[in-house]
Amino acid sequence: MNEHMEESRNHLSAIDLMRLSLRVFKTKPIRTFLTIMGMSVGIGTVMFLISMGYGLQFILIGKLVTTEDSLMALGVSYPAESELSINPQTMESIANMPNVGEISPMAEFPGEIKVGGSTGLIIARIIEPSYFRLSGLIPDVGKAFKEGEKGIVLSSQAAKLLNMAPDQTSVGKDIGLKLTYQGAGDQGGIGEEIVLNDPIKLTGIIIDDTQAPFAFVSAAAIDKKPPFYKEILLKATNIDYVETLRDALIEQGFIISARLDLVNQAKKVMNIITTILGVFGIAALIVSAIGMFNTMIVGFLERIYEVGIMKSLGATDRDVKNLFLMESLLMGLSGGIGGVTIGIAAGETVNFVLSIFAQRLGGSPIRLFITPGWFVVTTLILSSMIGLIAGFWPAHRSTTLSPKEAFKTR
Repeated sequence: MNEHMEESRNHLSAIDLMRLSLRVFKTKPIRTFLTIMGMSVGIGTVMFLISMGYGLQFILIGKLVTTEDSLMALGVSYPAESELSINPQTMESIANMPNVGEISPMAEFPGEIKVGGSTGLIIARIIEPSYFRLSGLIPDVGKAFKEGEKGIVLSSQAAKLLNMAPDQTSVGKDIGLKLTYQGAGDQGGIGEEIVLNDPIKLTGIIIDDTQAPFAFVSAAAIDKKPPFYKEILLKATNIDYVETLRDALIEQGFIISARLDLVNQAKKVMNIITTILGVFGIAALIVSAIGMFNTMIVGFLERIYEVGIMKSLGATDRDVKNLFLMESLLMGLSGGIGGVTIGIAAGETVNFVLSIFAQRLGGSPIRLFITPGWFVVTTLILSSMIGLIAGFWPAHRSTTLSPKEAFKTR
């Protein structure tokens, strides 16, 4: 018991331990600095590459999912070769299916738009405002029309037919519209031509040069309901029911498109890319960690005589062990802080440069590098662990070294 009390009294205090551990930064400044810099570069490389992986994933998923409801939405339509359309009775039966929260139909017919003396043939898609929310489609210029609003959203190709620039200067103009309800089947109303007496206000423009000219027309602007629909968007009451609804509708002969499937596939691809980038970064980290191992071992071999003096003056094995572990921990944590700083600074610099180029080319700012907060914390913990592991052998070896053995190395 007396021995135990004496040993407890001889333990170094936390302040003394920290003070002695920081001494290595003064006695061997160049070696310590280079070791920390090696760790910083390795960790900075990991941060840089992983941040790029997360940024790519964020950009891709952001393009696929612009609204939360679109994740729980399904696009329902018949195969094109079947030449079938969704009639009101079929739409009602779909709406009454279990776990269906809401539906938003879309009818598609040929149309003619007119502004002043300019006219053009387009594909007119008659929808409710909820269609934008469920589809995740957001106009690039202006905004979507609201509930009950008699509005129209043109594609950029449709705007060019009317000699209008696809920008904010065209928003608010009045568009004349003529529709023809035509299609396959024996639905009533086919072949009927509908001319809107009042022009429709242009509320937004979708930049899309890949499709034929089209327009989304508010159902509130059309007096006569469409006789049939090309597609229905339905929202599940819960994201867990999306796959169940998809399977049930496929059994009924429908073609289903689910944005959730695209997101899941995109996540899998991006996770693979992020993992590959992480492997390259970890390779650089391993190289820098080896350098730290070497520094700690060489430092111990140089300080064997010092260990003997400390023990002869009353320092316990625990004191000496904690000293080496504290030194390696501080070096690892310093390398982690430096690496996080380098990685984030490099990523933000690239983001700044890319954003400038994008804005000069008429686009929006780009954030290619995104660093999650949890990853920063994990990196700092990992760097500290690497430091402790690097100092484990010197710490353990110091406990087995007697003062007599230490003095023989002098």
